[in-house]
Amino acid sequence: MHAANGPAAPVLRGPLAAVLVTGPSMAPTLRHGDAVLVRTGGRPVRPGDVVVAVFRSRPDLLVVKRVVRRQDGGWWLRGDNDLVTDDSRAYGVADVRGRVVARYWPRPGLVKARSPVI
Repeated sequence: MHAANGPAAPVLRGPLAAVLVTGPSMAPTLRHGDAVLVRTGGRPVRPGDVVVAVFRSRPDLLVVKRVVRRQDGGWWLRGDNDLVTDDSRAYGVADVRGRVVARYWPRPGLVKARSPVI
């Protein structure tokens, strides 16, 4: 699932950033068209968190995925939808830009951490 954030290199500004989700890779947790709030600081990222990140092999692409584990100084990420493989299985290690804390549109609610499917 990609995060629409403009044509330039992905940058999240401020302690909270709004990100629009595109694609099906995080369904059913997040769906295409969901608008989420991303916290760029706060507690450290841990396995199970939903994050916004950039794959080192695709630095122009901002993505929304679930953290699986630490690897090679970055993070191994997976989507919640096993039918879509546009995650670390295809692109390798990612660098996290922020943690998704809430969906504010169209179905407001917290986005909670859970055990990632490995």
